[in-house]
Amino acid sequence: MLDWTDRHCRQFHRHITRNTWLYTEMVTTGSLLYGDVQRHLEFNPGEHPVALQLGGSELADLAHAAKLGEQWGYDEINLNCGCPSERVQKGAFGACLMAEPQLVADSVKAMKDVVSIDVTVKHRIGINEVDSYEFMRDFVGTVADAGCKTFIVHARNAILKGLSPKENREIPPLKYDYAYRLKKEFPDLEIILNGGIKTLEDMDLHLQHVDGVMIGREAYHNPYFMASFDERYYGDSTPVKSREEILQHMIPYIHHQLELYGNGGKGLRLNTVVRHMLGLMMGLVGARVFRQILSDSKRLASGQPELLLEAASAMQNVMAFDRSKDEQAAITA
Repeated sequence: MLDWTDRHCRQFHRHITRNTWLYTEMVTTGSLLYGDVQRHLEFNPGEHPVALQLGGSELADLAHAAKLGEQWGYDEINLNCGCPSERVQKGAFGACLMAEPQLVADSVKAMKDVVSIDVTVKHRIGINEVDSYEFMRDFVGTVADAGCKTFIVHARNAILKGLSPKENREIPPLKYDYAYRLKKEFPDLEIILNGGIKTLEDMDLHLQHVDGVMIGREAYHNPYFMASFDERYYGDSTPVKSREEILQHMIPYIHHQLELYGNGGKGLRLNTVVRHMLGLMMGLVGARVFRQILSDSKRLASGQPELLLEAASAMQNVMAFDRSKDEQAAITA
């Protein structure tokens, strides 16, 4: 989810679900050792609970980055052992770490030694031609011995050569039964399933076998999908915000962010936030008009967050016109 689940995206998602855990995009240890720490770790207080996902393989660097994450207020540190991109492989981390379970175990221990928050691992079921259940089971067992209690299983193999990251999310077959078996074999571990989950019915089915599910691209492209999560999975009966209410709540946030970081400061522009909201109206009549307005470079250049309401109003006009056509057809019939 690189370049997707930044703090603006997470702030938007938090208006849709109050209880679901949110994860950062992967942040490399090098970015925190040699880059702008504030830019990578700053987040909004309302995002809690929120986890910092790290990419790296040097024990001292991971320990330092994890400590920074705790100091900045994150609720969990998550080690990425699932990303298959070539750039990540060159850094000797991501999915290639599955070939070195002891290194991952040592990494977990190094981080747990310096933080009091949970350290978790996200991984694939295997790499390249190695995708047996036993391979994944042994990996998890080794890392669990170092004190990791939560494993997020992306139930696909990672092909490190020959497939792009996008193809790695689509071509290797999903093997949900691996995660199911893992939970049976390690009942004391928290097993969370990831990969290809798109509907509430999918989630309900998986939750009969594992402790949780992680939603990635579906939550990004169709964010209002999460609107029922709080009541359905957390027993939270707080009224769900409508799509229009979410837009209203985001406007003062965007104004504040533009005041703090816009006008050449850190280069924040309206599109930096709005781009994460294009899927809010997915499935509704007029959603295309909503997206078009929020993707119009000339309108975005105005820097006015009220553009969100303009887009919603235009969509409502399309919906009203569509209803009018239906009524006329009914009268004619």
